[in-house]
Amino acid sequence: MSTQSALEQTQSRPETPGPRRTWTSSTGRPPSVSTVVRTTLLTAGALATIAPVVWAALSSFKTQEELAQTPPTLVPHHPTVDNYTTGLQAFDFGHYLTNSLIVTVSATLLTLVINSMAAYALAKYNFRGRTLLFMITLATIMIPLQVILLPVYQMVASLGMTNSLLGLIIPPAATPTGVFLLRQYMLTLPDEMIEAARIDGAGEWQIFWRIILPLSRPALAVVAIFSVIWRWNDFLWPLIVAQDESKQTLPVAIARFASQQAIPFNQILAVSVVTIVPIVIIFLILQRQIIAGLAQGAIK
Repeated sequence: MSTQSALEQTQSRPETPGPRRTWTSSTGRPPSVSTVVRTTLLTAGALATIAPVVWAALSSFKTQEELAQTPPTLVPHHPTVDNYTTGLQAFDFGHYLTNSLIVTVSATLLTLVINSMAAYALAKYNFRGRTLLFMITLATIMIPLQVILLPVYQMVASLGMTNSLLGLIIPPAATPTGVFLLRQYMLTLPDEMIEAARIDGAGEWQIFWRIILPLSRPALAVVAIFSVIWRWNDFLWPLIVAQDESKQTLPVAIARFASQQAIPFNQILAVSVVTIVPIVIIFLILQRQIIAGLAQGAIK
């Protein structure tokens, strides 16, 4: 009887509710409507941006018949790497790749040097007309390349830099966007640090090279990735300046390769995917510095 009464008492007890489920967030509260809408829009925008790149990468492994199917398929049913081997051998890919690497690396280094020096002068030196000069620099951002293309080309031609890699490297080196980003970041650096270095006997070049540039590494990474993307994908300026095929870069060479007759589109996709890989690798390496530079530069 004692066992049966104990069982009845156990069954009559109310069940203890389990632990309450909470949202996996920092506050444990449900997200607001604005947060859900913002996250949905950002996710949709990211998918819309990535979708063409993913389709091009997957389609580069398709055969010509599968690529022409209607409706198109996303994943190749019979993937092949012949598009890469045949497409890269169809023209002198290595030579144009070397030209693009030389132009991109040299122009990026020159851009970092010129823009950082101009930004440092506009951020830390007090001289008459500094604000006006900065406003003029910002105003040039609104001027498209097509407007100043003829005078810049005439200047390059007068200096004898047409059909040369120097003509692709030097003219677009100074960018107002880079000056703006670096200036905004350098404004956040304390002036007392520079004054202390001057009191200790450091020269202006030593201050710039040993103090300002190391502290401006996140902003320099932002300008570097922007410059790499601009120089690597630039088409109009190399097309006009480098009329000699031996001096052309990859975008111009790929466009000329695609304009030839009887060139399968899957080979063009394969060659294009190869040109995207270096940009993606550089961005993955510098992504932390890019985010830090944009975030800290936007505070000022």
